[in-house]
Amino acid sequence: MFDTLTEKLQQVFDKLSSRGKLSEADVDVALREVRLALLEADVNFKVVKEFLARVRERAVGAEVTKSLTPAQQVIKIVHEELVKTLGEPARLNLSGQPPQVIMLVGLQGSGKTTTAAKLALQLRKGGHRPLLVAADTYRPAAITQLEVLGKQLDIPVHSEGTKVAPPVICANALRRAREAAYGVVILDTAGRLQINDEMMAELEQVKAKTNPREVLLVADAMTGQEAVRVAEGFHQRVNLTGLILTKVDGDARGGAAISMRAVTGVPIKYLGVGEKMDALELFHPDRLASRILGMGDVLSLIEKAEGAMDQQEALVAAQKLQRGQFNLDDFLKQMRQIRKLGPLSQLMEMIPGFAKISKEVSPEVTEKQFKVIEAIISSMTLEERQRPDILNASRKRRVARGSGTDVQSVNSLLVQFRQVQRMMKELSHSRGRGLMSLVR
Repeated sequence: MFDTLTEKLQQVFDKLSSRGKLSEADVDVALREVRLALLEADVNFKVVKEFLARVRERAVGAEVTKSLTPAQQVIKIVHEELVKTLGEPARLNLSGQPPQVIMLVGLQGSGKTTTAAKLALQLRKGGHRPLLVAADTYRPAAITQLEVLGKQLDIPVHSEGTKVAPPVICANALRRAREAAYGVVILDTAGRLQINDEMMAELEQVKAKTNPREVLLVADAMTGQEAVRVAEGFHQRVNLTGLILTKVDGDARGGAAISMRAVTGVPIKYLGVGEKMDALELFHPDRLASRILGMGDVLSLIEKAEGAMDQQEALVAAQKLQRGQFNLDDFLKQMRQIRKLGPLSQLMEMIPGFAKISKEVSPEVTEKQFKVIEAIISSMTLEERQRPDILNASRKRRVARGSGTDVQSVNSLLVQFRQVQRMMKELSHSRGRGLMSLVR
């Protein structure tokens, strides 16, 4: 998401950076281009107008004209105002006597059922004891899906089939939660249009019977301007306390994320960033603003590493690097660890200055290369992995046959490995434990 917007904003800022001092006319030209970029990204017109008015007021003021690097100061202002538009970071409010109820609402197909399971998993990691509730009686497949996900994650699911009314199911689930000492109850309600009065009335009944602490709208980030109208409609009927944007990893233009908070006043609490059950991120407006402006997001990258990588293995690898003992077996283990973090193009977007390069990285090609490397190393004996220097011509032919590749591919991998080995050794000398220390 935001790829096109990021690219266009970077072009605007590149033009500004090529100038020494900025005139009011320079700022106006730049802001016109920013306006077009935001509108093309599906940002609400009123939001764009208010955002640019705030930026212009500051950009033609003393803080820019007196700055030694006016272009950088304009970028700083845009970043700060974008953070302000995205809103303050908000977390779930689960204070008070348990069980606390979280009600998920939204359109059909927005990803509520999957999001319910992801949220339950995240809350369990945080020390809570969640109970999932299958309250979508209009779609039997949704009940089955939630039960399957609950079984996979070992999280209980309260289900009463399709014959019992959703308000009754939710009330019964709350009673069960009190009796069994569950800390959080997550209601997976049926998808509905915000203009369907009968279905919205049902949501109001569910809310009245369960008194939820949080009412979260699960919205597909790819719905653009319509997402804003959906949010307004639900907010009027059930008083939303937060938003969860799903499919943020897709090719959405991203305008919904910028618009929804500003138009509704309801904070974004989570972003769904993939299909895996752990692909639910807390929303950080400052980090998202940095990524939109192509400034990277190192903090999120480190958090991903801490959550997905085996810290003990990484520490052992870092120590081997310092001693010059990093071998192909370690290389394969570290490569598998990196793959857990997600597509390489997404990781590169989080590194400052790498946003442009990430556009050139094809996820399909990268995944294919990873598989080839894994096949080649896996076809080697343990001794060959630990001592690559013993790979003579006959050994390379055997490895090539075993991996379904050719000798040229084996040689290419060995060259790449030696380059990585040399580079990492230099980094470890200059930065203590080197890059691997990020996961500590």
